[in-house]
Amino acid sequence: MSQQRTDSSASPAFPDLPEATVARLPEYLRALHTLAEQGHDTVSSEGLAAAAGVNSAKLRKDLSHLGSYGTRGVGYDVALLITQIEAVLGLSQHRTVALVGIGNLGHALAGYGGFASRGFSVAALFDAERAQVGERIGDLVVRHIDELAEVVAAEGISIGVITTPVHAAQHVADRLVAAGVTSILNFAPCVLAVPPGVDVRKVDLAVEMQILSFHEHRKALTALPVPRPAPNGRAGEAIGT
Repeated sequence: MSQQRTDSSASPAFPDLPEATVARLPEYLRALHTLAEQGHDTVSSEGLAAAAGVNSAKLRKDLSHLGSYGTRGVGYDVALLITQIEAVLGLSQHRTVALVGIGNLGHALAGYGGFASRGFSVAALFDAERAQVGERIGDLVVRHIDELAEVVAAEGISIGVITTPVHAAQHVADRLVAAGVTSILNFAPCVLAVPPGVDVRKVDLAVEMQILSFHEHRKALTALPVPRPAPNGRAGEAIGT
């Protein structure tokens, strides 16, 4: 996942965190919630780092930005750290989301039940195709995109999710911004042009697969037998053959 634009201004009461740290905080929060559900009151930096999939030095540096250093010999208070991270991520208030584009991916996201437990609710669904308008998905009915501005204002929506085909994504982004949405999660494989003050996170599944392909390619190359140098300077037998 990548970010196209962010407002880097910070108030004295809010930590000016590196983007890499912000990207890791949700992983720490996920791990902490799991630990809390398992009955853990405290966790060492090594234990939390392992649960979040990072090294402990990086975790300690990230959490130091929040003013959380843990207690020597005890570790971090799980409940307190959850509260700190949720406060920094702005999860103390429930945020409503508009989803635009009710194709296969849009259907899947609209029906996903995990948003509510993370502090979000999908409050409205939109599509430009009349065939989709009026369809009920869970408790919501798909609305026409022409109703976007009215619904965004009525529901207090600040986050929009774009799951449209690529050719429609920029137009949808423009309409979201015009309606007052200031954060966009974009699943369309394109770069969106947005004004200052609007944050965009891009999820491109093909890019993620290509990165995995790189790692597969590297593993295959490192597994190849290494040629043995011959005394006469000619290539010898491969080691391991």
